[in-house]
Amino acid sequence: MARADSQRAIGAVTMLLRDHLMRRGHAVSVGKPEVATQTDSGAKLNLFLYETTQEASLRNVSLDGGPPPLWLALRYLLTAFDTDDQSDSPEAHELLGQGMTALHELNFLRLDPMVDAPVQSALEQNPEPLKITFEESSPDLLSKLMQGADETYRLSVAVQVRPVLLLPAEPPNYALLVGVDYTTTPPSEIGLDGRGIAVIPSLGARLDRVEPAAFEPGQTITLYGDELHLAGLEAVLGDEVLRVTGQWPDRLAVEVEGLEPGPGGAGRIASGLGPSAGELPIRLREPRPGGRFRSSNLVTGRLRPVVTGAALNGADLEITGLLLGGEDDDVLVAMQQDGAVVHAFDTVTSHEGQQQLDVPGVAGALDPGTYLVILRVNGQQARSSPTVVLT
Repeated sequence: MARADSQRAIGAVTMLLRDHLMRRGHAVSVGKPEVATQTDSGAKLNLFLYETTQEASLRNVSLDGGPPPLWLALRYLLTAFDTDDQSDSPEAHELLGQGMTALHELNFLRLDPMVDAPVQSALEQNPEPLKITFEESSPDLLSKLMQGADETYRLSVAVQVRPVLLLPAEPPNYALLVGVDYTTTPPSEIGLDGRGIAVIPSLGARLDRVEPAAFEPGQTITLYGDELHLAGLEAVLGDEVLRVTGQWPDRLAVEVEGLEPGPGGAGRIASGLGPSAGELPIRLREPRPGGRFRSSNLVTGRLRPVVTGAALNGADLEITGLLLGGEDDDVLVAMQQDGAVVHAFDTVTSHEGQQQLDVPGVAGALDPGTYLVILRVNGQQARSSPTVVLT
């Protein structure tokens, strides 16, 4: 009996169901119902495996302390045909009921001596008997499985078989016991001086993703990854160290704001003293002796500008908000009307602190009307698009 034999379990279950039905005197075919009409013209039952899913309740159940194996649930359609290959006649309905009764009597499938040896070897490592249940076979399910120009809608019954075990070919590796000297005969217990397991220290935190991927100053984001429980861990956006507000082994809650306050008590990022809006690297760093840091890998976050208002000041457009762009930033202001951008301005005047932006000559470049103001800074668009009216 080899572990690799269990990898044939899906086909073995199909043969087991077929053989149990055949023992009760039924002719049985395997495959799509439409194909079964082309094999012979006798009355028969047909088994069609239409879905395999992982058994959710056993997903993390291990048999021997190693990694969990594959636990599957198999779903079949049972279809009956009369001697004229019809599945909607009274004779076919009678045969379908007989097939259901036969499977119901075998609700818990046992491996008896009459089961073929290949089927026996593929399923005998299953720790519990296979359970058969009947599921709802709605017209919607049958229509999806029997769609196509050559397919005919046929009355069928959905049958589930679970749990089906598939084991890897190689057994899991096991470590020797701690505190035992295996060089002596017999092995002797020597406590902490015995056999140890070679390990390496943590290589530091590792990031997987940031949620949400786009954010604004002052917003709380969540960083997901591994080894995020380390003491003193810092989150860095660009070159700005952020404020960590919550810490768990697999995630950090971080406020998108610097540790040091800006002018007037506002945050450094909101005050325009930190990174500008745009796509920015996010990393974690762990303080080490001597003033060094151990850094994680990088993930990318998208820091958005914030528009709080827009108004005409003579012929110019004045936009207010946060992170509206500095002298070295790529700033684009688009004017949209009736769902289409009618003009885009990339010549702007920035102000210290990035809380005001002036767009010269807007009134002279556009016809009178109502426009939405769209702001993009370094490729990142503000969520708010205020309305301005040109007269």
